[in-house]
Amino acid sequence: MSTSLERLQSRLALAPVDALLVTDPKNVTWLTGFTGSYGYALLRADRGVFITDSRYTLQAQAEVTGLEVISFASPRSMIDLMDEQIAALKVEKLGFEPSVTYQTWESWTRKITSCEWVAQPDLLPPLRMVKTPEELSKIRAACQLADQCMEHIVGMLQPGVSEYDIGLAIEFFFRRAGAGIAFDPIVASGLNSAKPHGRASEKKLVRGDFVTLDFGATLDGYNSDITRTFVIGPASDRQKLLYARVLEAQVAAVDALRPGANGRDVEALARKILDQDDLAQYFGHGLGHGLGADVHDYGRLTSTVDQPIEVGQVWTVEPGVYINDFGGLRIEDDVVVTEGEPEILTHFPKNLMEL
Repeated sequence: MSTSLERLQSRLALAPVDALLVTDPKNVTWLTGFTGSYGYALLRADRGVFITDSRYTLQAQAEVTGLEVISFASPRSMIDLMDEQIAALKVEKLGFEPSVTYQTWESWTRKITSCEWVAQPDLLPPLRMVKTPEELSKIRAACQLADQCMEHIVGMLQPGVSEYDIGLAIEFFFRRAGAGIAFDPIVASGLNSAKPHGRASEKKLVRGDFVTLDFGATLDGYNSDITRTFVIGPASDRQKLLYARVLEAQVAAVDALRPGANGRDVEALARKILDQDDLAQYFGHGLGHGLGADVHDYGRLTSTVDQPIEVGQVWTVEPGVYINDFGGLRIEDDVVVTEGEPEILTHFPKNLMEL
């Protein structure tokens, strides 16, 4: 398989710009292997350079492959070197990424006037969405750690334990394993579970509560994202109905992630299942998002996005129902699109658990 650099340069050959300036740190790492905090890649279809400052010269020379490394030191600036290299590469139309802030764009365009600056929001993201075998291996490892954390935390779920203590235990588990947390863990119980992104509070678990846990690990630069919902003590008939319908929607949506499908149709399927009991009205967010070097990676599964499903993409699938003054639940797995059946990467059981 070609490298990330080769894949991007192949797309550049067909793009409406002469070159692309890659500045987003996650994209820079994906493209070049550079893990420092300050470095840009300036690419034409047939050549390019990697630009950094003197703090990272040796690191860039060791990590960056396929590009000449050029660095600067005070009193020169990054923009001085960019201007010089844009001229050297004979760039007339320069593409830039959507992550560039208006302030930065304004500064660049005011000081570098030898080229036309053209936003290129769709040039690199489709490549990042299709994961390489190495990337998939790293995501699988992060998912395995998330499964292990869920198994560990379930033992804490009993009356009298606070949401806050559960959140701390999740973070400690990942830190102790040498990983980071992909995002602040969501721990939401009772009426708090009606908040899709409810943060841990001092509320203590009580019998009859829904308890939603949503967390992920960051391991070797890649992420996992898992959600499970439990009931403390016996579940009520209404809780059982809601859980069964969300689980049915989640399983069906996972199975629908096949090559040639469209993300908005997959979400519509989940909503159709929820609507059997008039529950889609309580599902207010999208069905899922891309997963990779960013926990919310490129791509969305939602009714407002025309999202082709392709082999190698990794998606979260996370339908939920959230009812004010009652509570809510969500079930989420991480899924790889394959030539055949989707591969589920998160394996903690998702049948209703009454604890």
